[in-house]
Amino acid sequence: MTEQKRTGELDWENVRFFLGLARHHTLSATARALGVNHATVSRRIAALEKTIGRSLFDRRAHGYALNAAGRAVHSQAQRMEAAASGLVEQIPPDDTISGLVRITLTRSLADGFVSAHLGRLLAAHPGLTIEVLTDSRNLSLARHEADLALRLGRPATGDLTIRRIATLSYGFYAHRAYRDRIDAGEPAVFAGFDEDSAAVPEAAWAARHLRQYRVILRSNSQLSQAAFVAGGTGVALLPDLLARRLPELVNIRLHPDPPSREVWLVMRPRHGLRIPRLRLVADFLSGLFAAT
Repeated sequence: MTEQKRTGELDWENVRFFLGLARHHTLSATARALGVNHATVSRRIAALEKTIGRSLFDRRAHGYALNAAGRAVHSQAQRMEAAASGLVEQIPPDDTISGLVRITLTRSLADGFVSAHLGRLLAAHPGLTIEVLTDSRNLSLARHEADLALRLGRPATGDLTIRRIATLSYGFYAHRAYRDRIDAGEPAVFAGFDEDSAAVPEAAWAARHLRQYRVILRSNSQLSQAAFVAGGTGVALLPDLLARRLPELVNIRLHPDPPSREVWLVMRPRHGLRIPRLRLVADFLSGLFAAT
């Protein structure tokens, strides 16, 4: 373990990058998740290590792994992150914001991430009601089928207000026991998309870059793909934020590095932001993804 002289005050941004590298294991994957370049990630990690006076990671074949000092810091950093994301829970209940807000988004984002976090928003604002719509078609905000939308990819320009709120990183995931079988030399097999999902960017990328692998399960649902590989067979290309909810899954390194996708928050023209409940939910969603 490398010991350094401690310098300076702790910078939360450096801690945020540290947590990102601990989750994603490589500079490139962390950079995609945080919307920066890998040099920025490296610089932030170096700055935190200089502040603490210890190296925090070991460089291994599959990427960066926390060392003993890193694991100790990681425990404290997670508490800092939880405290930051839980600020909304400390706000006294506000009965002045009420009414229905309808959000349309993909099923994988809804079931794999967003819905799990809506409880604290509703607890803080008991007059608010959220409707989560996971229709396979893009519901129209203009026709008032929804109030807010989360889209994977920049929407076409039009009479809408759009905001990029995150870059969704992806990884290859498998059950840890299946990872060990791959490491022992067993050829990897995949869970992937069905033929009707060819227009999905992840499916198109996989068709181009993962031709050498056999796909043994096909589904138009990333949740189904994740559940299948969590059962102990195969590898799936999954959003990191979805995979992290399944503790039996581990990230494995395959080439080439998987793609990333932008998450855009879409709403009606700017006058909609004058409606307090819409502005509240829009800001909550933005903060939720910023904390990933």
